[in-house]
Amino acid sequence: MTNALDGLLTGLSLIVVIGAQNAYLLRQGLRRMRVGVIVAICTLSDLALIAAGVSGIGAVVQHAGWALVVVRWFGVAFLAWYGLSSAWRARRGDALRAAPDDPRSRHAVVRQTLAFTWLNPNVYLDTVVLIGSIANAHGPSGRWWFAAGAGLASVLWFTSLGYGARLLAPLLATARAWQVLDLLIAATMLLIAVRLALI
Repeated sequence: MTNALDGLLTGLSLIVVIGAQNAYLLRQGLRRMRVGVIVAICTLSDLALIAAGVSGIGAVVQHAGWALVVVRWFGVAFLAWYGLSSAWRARRGDALRAAPDDPRSRHAVVRQTLAFTWLNPNVYLDTVVLIGSIANAHGPSGRWWFAAGAGLASVLWFTSLGYGARLLAPLLATARAWQVLDLLIAATMLLIAVRLALI
């Protein structure tokens, strides 16, 4: 049980950071647009990456430098594009409203969520390498309890952020507040893109 608690605390310490994926989930949660789909993709992806790390794939990822370089540059391009798009949206300053149910938007949301999740080299370093290394230090049986705790952290965090975002909706109901949020998201995305480019 101690191993699971260690995994939970480690997972929360790594995931509770305003990064690209969390900023995107927050924005979509505020708009109440495809929250369930995004939470499911983020959570299942994290669980798969944690399992990969605990299974020993982290050692392979550490030695596949070329793959991380490719993912990094795709991530830089995607984050820069999304950051500039957010800055462009801030010019209009639309007030907060739920998005209409458009089937095309579902595909776009799935694509963007997958990109935020899988084109971020930090995900591989944090989830696969770091969590995998820490988990494996807990011994053969303890590592899976650690992984279960880290997985629970992902489930709790993504569900709380996605569905809890609506509690912030009254604060962001004006066009000006939405402009500020879009500018903060743009700054976050562009800052992460620059940091990735300079690694």
